[in-house]
Amino acid sequence: MHRSAQGMLELLPQVPVMPIIWIHEADTAVGVARALVEGGVRVFEVLVRTPAALEAITAMRRHVPEATVGAGTLLTAADVQRALDAGAQFGVSPGLVPEIAQAAVRLELPLLPGVWTASEVMQALAWGFEALKLFPANGLQGATQIEQLQGVFPRARFCPTGGIKPEHIPRYLALRGCPTVGGSWVTPQPLVAARDWAGITALARQAAAFAAARAS
Repeated sequence: MHRSAQGMLELLPQVPVMPIIWIHEADTAVGVARALVEGGVRVFEVLVRTPAALEAITAMRRHVPEATVGAGTLLTAADVQRALDAGAQFGVSPGLVPEIAQAAVRLELPLLPGVWTASEVMQALAWGFEALKLFPANGLQGATQIEQLQGVFPRARFCPTGGIKPEHIPRYLALRGCPTVGGSWVTPQPLVAARDWAGITALARQAAAFAAARAS
């Protein structure tokens, strides 16, 4: 198995809930990262959808070395390269196309590619990726999808994202094929904008506590 795939398989079990973070102001990045780590969450994804995102990743890596910082919404090979140059330790893509797969493997960046259908899972597995993002999960709909896919693809491990609320998480983590759930609720924009680090730490503690709901 190539490093891009192995890295994600090793990473997902480390965190039951992986925060998905919007950073609009780069000077909030370190505060967010420290608040998450204080609450027991050391793995998170920064969405590369704002001008501040790459700078934020670099700052988090420099000032909060105990965190594992990923870059999300990678759409092209150039995005993969920029994420790596910024210091991202893994990447997340909403789908999987040859350009993304080849870049991640070549650069040895652990990648969590997005899938939904059986055909997409088959293609990901054929390219060596076993840790997969199920997107969009749409609340609890994704739990049923994972159950159905897991029966056919027992090697696959899923991190569902998209519309998942805290009350949905135990249902997901009880599934054998679901070690991690992604969610933006841990770092809500109002708290980030207000620099309410204590509030984010409290939500991070809530997220970390879901480890007890994981399937054995």
